[in-house]
Amino acid sequence: MSNKPEYSKKILKLLAEKPALATNDIAHIGPQNALKRSLKTLIDSNLVESHFSGQNDYLRLTHSGRAKASSHKLDASSSLLNPSWDGKWRILILDLPENRKDEREALRYLLKKAGFVCLKNSVWISPLPYEFLFANIKKDFDLTTELMIFVTDKIDKETEKSFFELMKMS
Repeated sequence: MSNKPEYSKKILKLLAEKPALATNDIAHIGPQNALKRSLKTLIDSNLVESHFSGQNDYLRLTHSGRAKASSHKLDASSSLLNPSWDGKWRILILDLPENRKDEREALRYLLKKAGFVCLKNSVWISPLPYEFLFANIKKDFDLTTELMIFVTDKIDKETEKSFFELMKMS
């Protein structure tokens, strides 16, 4: 019996590793019918797009698909980093305009999932070492000035207190 979400995750993972893949390149991960259904679901959900080059069909992730693939990385136990605090704070400033609302919501979801807390409207903070994941997301989404990442070992006591209070509420 096939598990469609698992095939979808596998397809997203493969596509996250390359800019595009020929449809034939995913054939090895499962039965054709299950893959076709999973692929149709991913395309209908606007996570994957298909392009015909004249000879082959190619697949690539949409911005939403990249966010979903990053979310799966956070879910995978192998991707979890040492949860002990190294004494550094990760501060992210996210400022996406209204016309990029879907991307903004996807990034907020990822930030929450990675243990970040929204300190102010667009300022997120966490003691967990996920800045490399968000540096990759910044590159993938071409967020040159819309996402800023700071790693510091010092924040003022009031900000630290606010962070821990917000953590208790979430």
